[in-house]
Amino acid sequence: MIKIILIAVFLVILFSLGSALYHLIKHKPENGPSPELVKALTFRIGLSVLLFILVFILTATGVFKPHGIGSRMHKQMLYHPAAIDKQNRQ
Repeated sequence: MIKIILIAVFLVILFSLGSALYHLIKHKPENGPSPELVKALTFRIGLSVLLFILVFILTATGVFKPHGIGSRMHKQMLYHPAAIDKQNRQ
């Protein structure tokens, strides 16, 4: 369910980017960008920040578990002898 929501938000971001491209091509910006272009890009930036915060919160709470290169590096750091020694000192 979480992955479907994340993919949906990402697709809306891509649609907003396409909308901004359409308004950029349709309205040649002689006097600056059109209001529609600014609105589409502002919406895209807001959604991108929201998506980043959502992924960060889901990862931090353990709801969403990454399984790429970073997760393997994180596991290695958790079980590295120096990291275990540092935890024992605290």
